[in-house]
Amino acid sequence: KLFFTDYGNAAKVERCDMDGMNRTWIVDSKIEQPTALALDLINKYVYWVDIYLDSVEVADYQGRRRHTIIKGRQIRHLCGLAVFENYLYTVNSDNLNILQINRYNGTDVRSLARLDNAKEVRVYQKRTQTAVRSHACEVDPYGMPGGCSHICLLSSNYKARTCRCRTGFILGSDGRSCK
Repeated sequence: KLFFTDYGNAAKVERCDMDGMNRTWIVDSKIEQPTALALDLINKYVYWVDIYLDSVEVADYQGRRRHTIIKGRQIRHLCGLAVFENYLYTVNSDNLNILQINRYNGTDVRSLARLDNAKEVRVYQKRTQTAVRSHACEVDPYGMPGGCSHICLLSSNYKARTCRCRTGFILGSDGRSCK
């Protein structure tokens, strides 16, 4: 799945399949400017920063069990968001501090470091994403991902895929080759 925020005409947190199909709103009420988003892949939670409401919130992948983690002046101007173990990590764009926030109760907010020009934060750790043994976009014997001549996108699950073409090409009638 692909998760994303939108604060155009109606602010929301959404998800869709990697090929853009099955677009679903997760959160579309009591939300103003969701800007940063992070996933807990194990427990299936999505966290987001709302810079207008000065809040960090969480909901499950269906938009249920929504609640506010932390709200107020101490978290103004946040950009970037990552989750790892018991904490959320984010950047305060005013003072460029990397913050650590307890994701279960919003307490224990600590400044870890100050980095010039920091706008995003990522956690790189093997446990942050489970390995998949095989998937529909694996390279075939001819070196083509998922049998697609240009781009292979996972679809509704890891066993389904959609082929797409680079700009200037159209997908052939076989659904795999680009012309």
